[in-house]
Amino acid sequence: MSNKNQFDNKSQAWSARFSEPVSDLVKRYTASVFFDKRLALFDIQGSLAHAEMLAHVGVITSDDYANIQKGMAQITAEIQSGQFEWLLDLEDVHLNIEKRLVELIGDAGKRLHTGRSRNDQVATDIRLWLRNEIDHIIVLLKALRKALATLAVKEHATIMPGFTHLQVAQPITFGHHMLAYAEMFGRDIERLEDCRKRTNRLPLGAAALAGTTWPIDRQRVAQTLGFDSVCVNSLDAVSDRDFAIEFVAAASLIMMHISRFSEELVLWMSPRIGFIDLADRFCTGSSIMPQKKNPDVPELARGKTGRVYGHLQALLTLMKGQPLTYNKDNQEDKEGLFDSADTIRDTLTIFVDMIPGIRVKKERMETAAKEGFSTATDLADYLVRKGMPFRDAHETVALAVRQCEEKGCDLADLSLAELQTLHPSIGEDVFQFLTLEGSVSARKHIGGTAPERVLIEAHSILNE
Repeated sequence: MSNKNQFDNKSQAWSARFSEPVSDLVKRYTASVFFDKRLALFDIQGSLAHAEMLAHVGVITSDDYANIQKGMAQITAEIQSGQFEWLLDLEDVHLNIEKRLVELIGDAGKRLHTGRSRNDQVATDIRLWLRNEIDHIIVLLKALRKALATLAVKEHATIMPGFTHLQVAQPITFGHHMLAYAEMFGRDIERLEDCRKRTNRLPLGAAALAGTTWPIDRQRVAQTLGFDSVCVNSLDAVSDRDFAIEFVAAASLIMMHISRFSEELVLWMSPRIGFIDLADRFCTGSSIMPQKKNPDVPELARGKTGRVYGHLQALLTLMKGQPLTYNKDNQEDKEGLFDSADTIRDTLTIFVDMIPGIRVKKERMETAAKEGFSTATDLADYLVRKGMPFRDAHETVALAVRQCEEKGCDLADLSLAELQTLHPSIGEDVFQFLTLEGSVSARKHIGGTAPERVLIEAHSILNE
């Protein structure tokens, strides 16, 4: 290879070491620029903090730093306007930005990489990006909780059947049901806040793997970038992707909760159940059956859950066999991580918009709650208050349910005389416990389904 050709191939940061250029197929196979370019503004943010520190400790001059600031400002404007030219030959976001910086400001741009490597640079960029994503997702989760709480207030006294094994169990309020999901998403917020703590540690300064001989000030860079601390072991700093795995694990739990909610929305929209209806803009029709209204959004969210699960498995598999420290395998961490965050953000955004449009069919819910003897436990509790041991009361009410099945009626339809055959001390007051309203209203303890408790807990969320 001639010196001229070798010079032309210096688009790679390491080209002088090699005697022949990389093939076009290998370039395409190994390049990440067309998906990691979304890190561009975070890469610039990290580079400016690094440059400020280098100037502060005297590694570069103040003039160099000023030129780097000026060049990065122009690059930022080009990226934001869509005028920046991304080159496959330059592999990744970092080299593309560095090459453009050198074009704009000359040797000062070449000095920027002093005291760092792409290994600690990309680790920093991902953490900056992910920290930002976590903050946005937490905002969406809080909005989703408020949407659920608002619906809970609206439907705080709407009675529906509560299920176990998809069999009618006990009457509950629809508002209470919505608050169950608000609890799930509250735990998701806690997990993300905890994940953010481990994400918010600075790897920059670890260089390739062993640190650097330059007199850098990592704490200064951490403070500039808003990191809580620095990664204290250089080997771990460049090779750690635990924070990414932890995020996708948290994202998988969020999607699991979304999927459970979606499953119920799909079931409830079925004409065979008919508990709710969704606004038309979240549904589609059929190409052949004109009567259809399909709940596409919840169905698709249910499907996308598996997509995020897959990214978690991929990341775990990616890391399980890697020796210390950085390996090219780690380039594969980004697409799954990016897609998980995109899926979570899009899903939460659309659900925040969809929940206020849920139309509850109260009459159908109440009718369903009257099926399956949902107040049987209330009758058992009534007998216990009259002095019967609970296990005996349980058996007695089971016999009453069998009697009702034979007669084709509900427990509340039995006459007082018939009920007194269960226990002679049963009085007229028993019927208040056999009504749906009486059943839910009696459960007014913390965590109960009573309308007054639903209002308290929903307003607590709305006031957060």
